[in-house]
Amino acid sequence: MTLAAPARAEMELNFYTGYQTAPHSRVTGTRGASSGSTSFDSLIGWQGKSFSAPPYYGLRATWWRPSNVGFGLEFSHNKVYAPAAEMPAGFSRLEFTDGLNIITANISKRWPGAWGGSITPYVSGGLGISMPHVDVTEGTNVTYGYQVTGAAARVTAGAKYQLNDRWSIFGEYQFTWSQNSADLAGGGNLNTRIFTNALNIGVGFSF
Repeated sequence: MTLAAPARAEMELNFYTGYQTAPHSRVTGTRGASSGSTSFDSLIGWQGKSFSAPPYYGLRATWWRPSNVGFGLEFSHNKVYAPAAEMPAGFSRLEFTDGLNIITANISKRWPGAWGGSITPYVSGGLGISMPHVDVTEGTNVTYGYQVTGAAARVTAGAKYQLNDRWSIFGEYQFTWSQNSADLAGGGNLNTRIFTNALNIGVGFSF
């Protein structure tokens, strides 16, 4: 009689890229004293430009328990550009492209072999922070640097195909939400809630 091998803990590392977009969202804020301390309010149709440098990508580490519940950390280099025609008056640049960086602590669930011997579907959710590279030019004021701008969350659903006992490939859909409040040069501020949608492909390594 052959006994099934007991389930064991496993660490999995994933790298992915893909096609990421972002729907419209409203940008509000206040210009600094040098620009008259006036407020602005614009609806922006963000552009993702996933394959323009620097490209969209993500990294994920998951510690899978024998129950097939996993705990981990994830970083995704999301990015959004505001089209020139939709920026608030006086702005010549408004983007988070180096990038709209989302960092979350995740909890995941997988179902090994549910769709065939080598295919494993999974879902994941996480909470964390948004740490974008804020790139804004408003008049003579230039904001250019990383800031922690608020809370963030992500939801992922996908499936992986096991190539061997170490390597796998996967495809997934991922949604992120981030609330961003950034300080602008000259004493102003900018606030926006950004959603992203992405179709990812990637490679995984388990040990």
